Amino acid sequence: MAEPPLFLSAKDVGSFAYLTIKDRTPQILTRAIDTLHRHKSEFFEKHGEEGVEAEKKAISLLSKLRNELQTDKPIVPLVEDCADTDLWNQHLEYQRSLLNESNGQPSWFRSPWLFVECYMYRRLHEAIIQSPPINDFDVFKESKDQNFFESQESVFALCTYLQELMRTIEDLDENQLKNEFFKLLQVSLWGNKCDLSLSGGESSSQKTNVMNSLEDLKPFILVNDMEHLWSLLSKCKKTREEASIDRVYIILDNSGFELVTDLVLADFLLCSKLATEIHFYGKTIPWFVSDTTIRDFNWVIEQMKRGNHKWMSKCGVGWENYIKMGRWVYHDHIFWTLPHEYSAMPQVAPDLYAELQKTRLILFKGDLNYRKLTGDRKWDFTIPFHQALRGFHPAPLCSIRTLKAEIQVGLQPGQGEQLTASEPDWQTTGKYGVFQFDGPL
Repeated sequence: MAEPPLFLSAKDVGSFAYLTIKDRTPQILTRAIDTLHRHKSEFFEKHGEEGVEAEKKAISLLSKLRNELQTDKPIVPLVEDCADTDLWNQHLEYQRSLLNESNGQPSWFRSPWLFVECYMYRRLHEAIIQSPPINDFDVFKESKDQNFFESQESVFALCTYLQELMRTIEDLDENQLKNEFFKLLQVSLWGNKCDLSLSGGESSSQKTNVMNSLEDLKPFILVNDMEHLWSLLSKCKKTREEASIDRVYIILDNSGFELVTDLVLADFLLCSKLATEIHFYGKTIPWFVSDTTIRDFNWVIEQMKRGNHKWMSKCGVGWENYIKMGRWVYHDHIFWTLPHEYSAMPQVAPDLYAELQKTRLILFKGDLNYRKLTGDRKWDFTIPFHQALRGFHPAPLCSIRTLKAEIQVGLQPGQGEQLTASEPDWQTTGKYGVFQFDGPL
């Protein structure tokens, strides 16, 4: 098997990876420091002087981290003993071994972008857990919650659409059902535009009704494998035996509006009988600013339930019920917040790989999942998606992603070059999207 291409890295001056490490990550750390500072009085009220001291300690650790990053210092091992610490430090050793010939040390601007960007968020988490009693504070919570509240009109419109659809779903013929499936897949795709790590933590809410824009957005879908998803799931539905389980996994990305679009899709999959169970995977720790944790998952459903809009609250009540019945199951796993590409999962997290093999279909939401699926490497645009996965085939899978990194595979000859000529930054603005499927048909 030929050697895979090199990793994307901030050593390529002017690349999106370079600009992320140079500008966006220090900006995100500065916002985290500001957030801690603004909560000083709350820490004092809850924990007295100890809370204030903890806030000072966390800020000092984050300021140190920001300085290390901006001055391209060597990457240092994690020190706090957690479930994933050894795996992180082993991976750092592996990165070091790659540089041995050049006697280099892994550092912010010389190492693979995927590794150092993940490491930044893990170090940020370490700074918080080293600062008890505020060690469970989520510095990104406010911005995630704000994204949800600022997207209220879109949430109302989506819930209204879903509830009206549910009333007639039994009467739809196969073609109508397929069209509704495609619509909600596209809503979930464009919901992925709401990414706070892309905007350095600034507001990125969905203020317009995305349902009305689906036709206009279709030309921006560069790879569209929705037909494969339909044929797979409709076949499962037709051949399903009494009481058998057809599970779909959704590997979540952002909280806020995007999570709502994913939950709407999940609801539809059950009501249309395209699946019998939906399992969600979120992150174990605050991650990439807006990624979904268990707190965010439960919080969004609670907000929906309490909403002052009847269809929104009806959705929330229904979703809570799915969880109680075990038809929706939320999981997390430390692997999702490691820096490894997914082709390493069978070695690093065999338990998770075995779990993913139990499903009919895995939907990977968002850009970071795509980067990890393809190893965040400098692939040619036309390399088949199956090849870029480098042996990661636990079950049929599909990436649902708007492009926010300089990596895209599986395009037609000339398609990537044509886009580059007309829009040099087409890979990094979230304007374009893909439904990219891999699996037997």
